Amino acid sequence: MSTHTHAHQFDTPQQQHQATRLGMWAFLITEVMLFSGMFVAYILYRTWYPEAFIEGSSHLDVMLGTINTLVLISSSFTMVLAVHAAAEGKKQAIQKNLVLTLVLGLVFLGIKAVEYSHKFHDHLVPGPNFAHEGIHGGHLQLFYSLYFAMTGTHAFHMIIGMGLLVYLFIRAGKGAFNKDHTAVELVGLYWHFVDLVWIFLFPLLYLLGRHL
Repeated sequence: MSTHTHAHQFDTPQQQHQATRLGMWAFLITEVMLFSGMFVAYILYRTWYPEAFIEGSSHLDVMLGTINTLVLISSSFTMVLAVHAAAEGKKQAIQKNLVLTLVLGLVFLGIKAVEYSHKFHDHLVPGPNFAHEGIHGGHLQLFYSLYFAMTGTHAFHMIIGMGLLVYLFIRAGKGAFNKDHTAVELVGLYWHFVDLVWIFLFPLLYLLGRHL
């Protein structure tokens, strides 16, 4: 019976670990490029239409955005604890912290759903039902187009991350991380990246240039 703990194409477990980490970092670089394109578009249009974008920002709920920021920071902490527990082979601790991270992710998405519902109620969703009384109506719709594109893409990445957390929870229950916790570490990197994106989105959308 083979006792190898690494795939046949690698010489050692260490080589496999390094390769998988490199692959994850390469993937995250492509994700940085994706979000960077939207960030650049937002900054350019904000420079061209500052009044409309400041007005659009004033319609966002800073309190809900702040709560969501604290929620994601907390989820990064619980994810770190999950990785640490995996490194020590503590199955129950892994599962507990994965569940906490998952619950915090659900809280974030729930709050974001409330924010979206407010925009639908106020007719601030770009499209034929968009309604705004003021001189910046067209450019305000551009602001909300970028708002929904950026926060929606971020939320989609969170949903993917939560699916990965469920996958890790199931594998942890089967004792999969007693010797190799690479999978938990890689999902942790992904989760921290998604959290970091929000750290940039929050001030850019909710705070920058806003009259508080």
